[in-house]
Amino acid sequence: MRFFDSSRSIENVQSADDSARSGSFIYLVAPRVEIQCLHKTAHPLTTVRGVEFFQGTLDSTDEIESARVFDTTLRDGEQSPGTSFSYDDKRQIASILDEMGTHVIEAGFPVNSDAEFEAVRDIASATSSTTCGLARVVDGDIEAALDSGVEMVHTFVSTSDVQIEDSMHATREEVVQRAVESVERIKEAGVTCMFSPMDATRTDEEYLIDVIEAVTEAGTDWINIPDTCGVATPTRFRAMIEKVCAHTDARVDVHTHDDFGLATANALAGIEAGAAQAQVSVNSIGERAGNAAYEEYVMAVESLYQCDTGIDTTRITELSSVVEEKSGMDTPGNKPVVGANAFSHESGIHAAGVIENSDTFEPGVMTPEMVGAERRLVMGKHTGTHSVRERLVERGFEPTDEQVKAVTRRVKDYGAEKRRVTVDDLERFAEEAGVERRNEEEVRI
Repeated sequence: MRFFDSSRSIENVQSADDSARSGSFIYLVAPRVEIQCLHKTAHPLTTVRGVEFFQGTLDSTDEIESARVFDTTLRDGEQSPGTSFSYDDKRQIASILDEMGTHVIEAGFPVNSDAEFEAVRDIASATSSTTCGLARVVDGDIEAALDSGVEMVHTFVSTSDVQIEDSMHATREEVVQRAVESVERIKEAGVTCMFSPMDATRTDEEYLIDVIEAVTEAGTDWINIPDTCGVATPTRFRAMIEKVCAHTDARVDVHTHDDFGLATANALAGIEAGAAQAQVSVNSIGERAGNAAYEEYVMAVESLYQCDTGIDTTRITELSSVVEEKSGMDTPGNKPVVGANAFSHESGIHAAGVIENSDTFEPGVMTPEMVGAERRLVMGKHTGTHSVRERLVERGFEPTDEQVKAVTRRVKDYGAEKRRVTVDDLERFAEEAGVERRNEEEVRI
């Protein structure tokens, strides 16, 4: 791996090294500094360190020009079974989202209760992000949202026949009328309006376009296309968003659910198709299997599409931990970006590679530093000698090759019994193997 001085001009680097570096990335070293890639891209990445490797599938990075973030953790996220945010919980989460630069915070459903109304109102007054309140196409809902002082009202109505007939007990014509009247009421109040045809991905396409054209004419600023029951696939959803964009002058937003594990992929497909914004929730929490994940969406846009969201990504792990605690929903260890295993390595081959160069078995374009996390080498059944030696040296030991092998065998045997190998265990194994230790003042902790 080759690093270079960021003070050198990119032109000089390119002219000197183009032939030797064909098909590879060159990044600048300093934190949050623009990256120069030696291939066509309109949106340089930001990173915390330099890295060079072959592009592979990262060669195509001009699919999108911008991608906004609409966070619905406090609204849809709270609809996770068993989750209930207190007033203080909402204020704390909203404060972090705001400080990170989140474009829109959907603070809640103001008409739901007095406590919900107060929380939404206080978040709207205390944050610089656009605050959004949810409202059905019902006068009382819309008035409550407007009275809460939000800058955006998100109004919605079912458009799929199954929901119109069996949930609303209405007709298609009544749905269009209510949608138009609600949009007009919000716009008369001088507030930004977002309209959602709920269950859009199970709606008759011709009727969906009729609804979209009607609310566009009524003056809505945003049209959100929700995959309410999580039945979209990336290719189909992209085609739907392209068609929607062709039939409205409003900005398009997408809201995807994770019933088949496709929420984040569908959200990104929507952005590729021309949507300007995606609705996401921290740790994917939300109805049933949840929503597109804030952390996955943001880091995919930043690292894979090389598009700057404006989000302070270094606080993603902190945000995830707070939401995990307040929601009461544990984050799985293998959760992308924020799971405990996201930057952890146990396998001997992987750990050895990461010790030499972390880009060998990590994405490279996403580092733990970028999301406020730390890399970990985990001791267990799959641990190799490189990892054991590294950890022993960190603890102040000076092992021989044979001693490293002996300690590694103990670690593997202990881990095979499904027991967690702690630092204390490692030190005990080392002492039992007779490994000498440096003087305490020389120990590197």
